Amino acid sequence: MRLTIDSDKCQGHNRCYALAPELFDVDDYGSALVIGDGTVPPELVAKARLAIANCPEFAIAEAGD
Repeated sequence: MRLTIDSDKCQGHNRCYALAPELFDVDDYGSALVIGDGTVPPELVAKARLAIANCPEFAIAEAGD
């Protein structure tokens, strides 16, 4: 699984960072960023899916979707 963030949709709610700080970071403007290339280790897939489901702007997706 690999995550992507649509920076045009992200409004800086930072729910993803609150739920999975191992997978997300926040830039100087409060917008979310994926850490590294967005690859999710198997043990963090549930957290990644929780972050996707909790993004109010639907800015987070699995790559290839």
